[in-house]
Amino acid sequence: MAADVTAIVADLRAETADLVALLGGLDEAAWHTPTPAAGWDILDQVAHLAFWDGIATLAAIDADRFAAERQAFLALGDDFADVIAERFRDQAGAQVLDWFNRAREVLLATLVAVPPGTKLPWFGPPMSAASSLTARLMETWAHGQDVADALGVTRVPSTRLRQVAHLGVATIAWSFTVHGRPAPADPFRVELSAPDCSPWTWGPPDAPNILRGPALDFCLLVAQRRHPGQLALTATGADAAAFLEVAQVFAGPPAAGRAASPVPARDGTT
Repeated sequence: MAADVTAIVADLRAETADLVALLGGLDEAAWHTPTPAAGWDILDQVAHLAFWDGIATLAAIDADRFAAERQAFLALGDDFADVIAERFRDQAGAQVLDWFNRAREVLLATLVAVPPGTKLPWFGPPMSAASSLTARLMETWAHGQDVADALGVTRVPSTRLRQVAHLGVATIAWSFTVHGRPAPADPFRVELSAPDCSPWTWGPPDAPNILRGPALDFCLLVAQRRHPGQLALTATGADAAAFLEVAQVFAGPPAAGRAASPVPARDGTT
């Protein structure tokens, strides 16, 4: 079944609006509040989203230039996201927010115009426009979580998490591969409790590998926003248990995930 691009765009717009609402009243000092991502403040998080929206747009309109940019980024080393973040730290928060809003609108206009069936290059496997939009939704939600944690805000999970969870399921094999492990030969069953208490399921009922728990916790796992030990997820089967260690929904080099430590308080202490 083809992905419903209209629904994904609506979810991405709503996720964007939630993040912008968190950012709208920040003064300049608040933009530099540390987040749970080591060395990154709120400004870094939003600049990251704006920058990579632009790169996702480039992938859709100029594959050759994107390929050259990708090689340049990879040449910076596995910490290329940190290196790029440093480029924008002299900007004011209002500038970065305006940049993010403009980049997001260009991204949406570009990706909805991509013909169905077109595969767009990326840092992992090529993606459809629908998958690229879903990836940007996941990134917005994940970096928005870092912003919320930095500000001491508890967000109410929404059914938009289904998009993030679906991407997390779709990248199970990728998670193993990017961490240098063979992809599981046996299928997975994922059974999640949605924010509205409805069941979300993927995979055959008789799969030997089963993951169960709240949808929010699964999304926090695959986006590496919480340590597995802090989440109410259960794993049945050796590969399912191993997935808790390697889960990584985002492209790029393998990431180590978050330590099992408290979320930073608003003043940056623990």
